[in-house]
Amino acid sequence: MKALVIVITFIFSFFISNILKAQTINWKSLQNEQKHILSASAGWEYGFVYGISYGHKLETKIPIVLEGAISFASGEVIFDDFKTKIGGQISLYQIESFHFNAAIHTIYRRNGNPLVTLQNFGADATAIIGYYKPKWFAAGEFGFDQPIVTHFKHKDIYKDVYPEVKNGWYEPTTGGNFNFGIQGGYSFIRSDLTLRAGKVMTEDFKTSPLVPFYLQLGYNYKLY
Repeated sequence: MKALVIVITFIFSFFISNILKAQTINWKSLQNEQKHILSASAGWEYGFVYGISYGHKLETKIPIVLEGAISFASGEVIFDDFKTKIGGQISLYQIESFHFNAAIHTIYRRNGNPLVTLQNFGADATAIIGYYKPKWFAAGEFGFDQPIVTHFKHKDIYKDVYPEVKNGWYEPTTGGNFNFGIQGGYSFIRSDLTLRAGKVMTEDFKTSPLVPFYLQLGYNYKLY
């Protein structure tokens, strides 16, 4: 019974923890002199979430943007549920206006509920193929989010029912999540307005999270 409760708690917490995506970049509108990208986003996954991120464009032959981000779920206690990501994106290959891009990040996320507080380390990877112009872009995306190890800290109310439960680090009891969808945007001056939408499925492609879709609006501001 203890193991079953732990599994149920982890599944619930993992399904509500995928609350942040990478920056949505129009590679054609990003000028060589523009080294910094400030971004803000808001959207819906399991609930209303919002985040900020910073990207730094490297001076390399192949376009690379290193980035870090943090997002929060709306609620009474702002730091109960949040997620941070550090990684980067690269425009691997270009044929005229078509770009083949990839992104990879390490993840730290925290989720709290009345029974347990979970801290999780993981990683994600995304492939993006799209058509990019200086004023607009449209692309398809396919990604995978994998938790690696999770720390459980059980609340007293949980211990009252299961006093033998132990706090500590556990390897994942479930697989990761796939996401696939579309992204696009409109660019003007030094700004991008972006939109992302898609579906989320578990690793076995047979089940879906509590809310099986995502929708995100974003704004980028590029600095020299």
